[in-house]
Amino acid sequence: MTEYSAFATQTGTQRYTQRFAHLAPDHFRPRYGLHLSSVGIGTYQGAADAATSTRYVESIVDAVTQGSNLIDTAVNYRHMRSERDVGAALARLFAGNQAQRDELIVCTKGGFLPYDGAPPADRLAFIQERLETLDLAPLEMVGGVHCIAPAWLSQQIGVSLTNLGLKTIDVYYLHNPETQLQYVTPDEFRTRLRAAFERLEQEAADGRIRFYGVATWDGMRVGRQDRRYLPLYQLVEMAQQVGGEKHRFRFLQFPYNLGMLEAVTDSNQPFERAVEGKQENLMLPLLAAARQYALVAVGSAGLMQSGVLDNVPDEVMEALGGWESDAQAALHFNRSTPGLTTTLVGMSTPAHVRENLAAAERAGIDAKAFWELLKE
Repeated sequence: MTEYSAFATQTGTQRYTQRFAHLAPDHFRPRYGLHLSSVGIGTYQGAADAATSTRYVESIVDAVTQGSNLIDTAVNYRHMRSERDVGAALARLFAGNQAQRDELIVCTKGGFLPYDGAPPADRLAFIQERLETLDLAPLEMVGGVHCIAPAWLSQQIGVSLTNLGLKTIDVYYLHNPETQLQYVTPDEFRTRLRAAFERLEQEAADGRIRFYGVATWDGMRVGRQDRRYLPLYQLVEMAQQVGGEKHRFRFLQFPYNLGMLEAVTDSNQPFERAVEGKQENLMLPLLAAARQYALVAVGSAGLMQSGVLDNVPDEVMEALGGWESDAQAALHFNRSTPGLTTTLVGMSTPAHVRENLAAAERAGIDAKAFWELLKE
């Protein structure tokens, strides 16, 4: 492993794609020198127990060996067990020469307070100890669950690196930063977010992360009058201010599936552009805005996290070309969405891996067909 990079590279991810000629030509998407699979591995769901961990490790190994090279997790998922399961799967893949580090895009998130394997007996004492260790004021941990203070993020990156068994995280997301807006003013939130971006730029300069972004649940879907609303242009401007034109804020994650289509249907993101010397003020859907800012768009909850998408309408199934399962059709729809790079789906059994990655065996429907289908 020492002969390879400590992170995903163009050479490595290109090498990876060459092993999967049977998959659709649009399955791997080039972004910032990396080739990302259109179906990524999610690790959110499941019990915090050894049996679930065993299934996750096996499924991650299977998914990587069958053509999925983007792995998504978070330090708080299943009380840190998901990150550790990813680490165990990576170790097995590397030891068995089934994959190399420079072929895989490993993504995690920080912000929420993680427990160590299970909830502590005395939660308040646990929080107090964490705050004192990092010399943080209690108000920096909003609601007793969420913190984006620079010292906290650096400490959490260290925890994640240990859990994952890596030297570098490819993509590090601020996890649901809109949580802060439930407790602090918009001005205070922007101050905190800018400090977080500054620290993440430094973490990238130090080589502990490559890129960073925000992973939201509500912030990019709600309307502008909602307290949780996140205007994308402000985040991009902030990254440019703290990191210059070569800033590392390049990834955006949000829920997207057949039942949560706000990213393509709701024009809630302001965007300014110059046309023939005049300034135009537009309102764009999230995916369109993300494309304008050259952000890598990753859709979470590809199957609504719980199999809710188990009855894809007949007309939608027909438009998508017919599939053996509703899950495959739903993932094919996601993969076909213009501007979406990767759709994440939880894979906790080998059967799920085979079923989900079958959706990558056909090229997505073209943009015209997609927009026609969306009208229906």
